[in-house]
Amino acid sequence: MTATAPAPAPVADARIPLRGHLRHTGALVRRNLLWIRQDPESMFDALLMPIVFTLLFVYVFGGSIGQALGGGQDRYVQYVIPGMLAMMSMTLSQGVGTGFSQDFNSGVMDRFRSLPIGRGSVLFAKITVELVRMLFATAVLMAVAVLVGFDITDWPGLLAAVGLSVLFASSIMWVFLTLGVMLKNAQSVQAMGFLVLFPLQFGSSIFAPTSSMPGWLQAFTDYNPLSTLADAARGLTVGGPVAHSLWVTLAWSAAITAVTAPVAIGKFTRK
Repeated sequence: MTATAPAPAPVADARIPLRGHLRHTGALVRRNLLWIRQDPESMFDALLMPIVFTLLFVYVFGGSIGQALGGGQDRYVQYVIPGMLAMMSMTLSQGVGTGFSQDFNSGVMDRFRSLPIGRGSVLFAKITVELVRMLFATAVLMAVAVLVGFDITDWPGLLAAVGLSVLFASSIMWVFLTLGVMLKNAQSVQAMGFLVLFPLQFGSSIFAPTSSMPGWLQAFTDYNPLSTLADAARGLTVGGPVAHSLWVTLAWSAAITAVTAPVAIGKFTRK
């Protein structure tokens, strides 16, 4: 009986040039996109979430909150749609962690470890594909927003708001990638994600102004990055102050990435 040859040892990231990392990332992005094409149901959340949430908040809460804003449902549409850019940047980011955990449990990561590819390429490819899904959801959101009465008067501002949401989402994805590496299964990642998502989303200025909230909750919303992202997107798309919210959001994005990206890459390499 002949002995089988051992699998080749993976090449260390330090030995792979930047061009090699980019090539590996591109190949893995293509692999993930092909998987989505074979499993179109994986896009249902990106398709249905902006539709359901837009119709729900506009037609259920639009009248009452719109009156509080000094208008009606039309006034609320102009308020909530930019905020929903912030909501989707957080909600859809959770998918990268659950998908990463599923890849571990299905043995896909074992296959990747046997290949001479950069470890960081696997993570960057996951983030890239999830950002593509987010841009698709954003396009659906804006299409529905126009149908319910959202006025797009500043296209450069809208594109800047989308870009800011994408930047913030990419930083949050590192958090969920870290959870995907540390926790045992996708259900645990999803449960932990909801514990993070709900307080941040509903304790923010995404869906309603914070002026009527209790003082202690307003203090929380002032430091909530989703509030600053929603306020910046609102200022860029429909007018209003932008500078403070923009710089705070950028600072949050940089800080979250600087802290969690090395942790995610390090734990993935050692796992």
